[in-house]
Amino acid sequence: MTTAKRDTYTPETLLSVAVRVFNERGYDGTSMEHLSKAAGISKSSIYHHVAGKEELLQRAVSRALDGLFAILDEEPARAGRAIDRLEHVVRRMVDVLITELPYVTLLLRVRGNTDTERWALERRREFDHRVAELLKSASLEGDVRADIDVRLATRLAFGMINSIVEWYRPDSRGAGEREVADAVTRLVFEGLRGGVDEVVRDAQRVAPPR
Repeated sequence: MTTAKRDTYTPETLLSVAVRVFNERGYDGTSMEHLSKAAGISKSSIYHHVAGKEELLQRAVSRALDGLFAILDEEPARAGRAIDRLEHVVRRMVDVLITELPYVTLLLRVRGNTDTERWALERRREFDHRVAELLKSASLEGDVRADIDVRLATRLAFGMINSIVEWYRPDSRGAGEREVADAVTRLVFEGLRGGVDEVVRDAQRVAPPR
């Protein structure tokens, strides 16, 4: 049985198993023995594909980071007013987070205990900075409410988006991908542009009577 699995295992399927185990046990709490048992193959078979568990971590967080940074190269993220570019980036961030949910979850949980984790944290900070600069530009262009602190708004927006990894499950009966992206985008940008009052009034209209 082990031989059959070894013959059909690929780096991609091994990575998928490793990410699941890392998210369940934590990277530091995962050994090659844990990965071997989860994959159903010997440790030597794993070493046939990778040098060790840190290489698996590097591949996993790179997949998440590549997806996020690719957003910034898309045409709608590069042309037009900053507020419109930012809206595209935020919507696409939600898309990538949901599409690559296990990988982004792992990225958001790294703590900087290894060279790979420190590299991933630095890349995350770079991405966050570039998105924050878009919000700053939108404010300078007059498209953000004057009573909003840009740094605070940036943290709140990232907090809302990143929290999706804690509750969104693809097979659940809750909101779908498009609905989540629409809701996040509306909440963030109606607040930034000054549409909060309308959101509150809408909520009051549909709220059940006390």
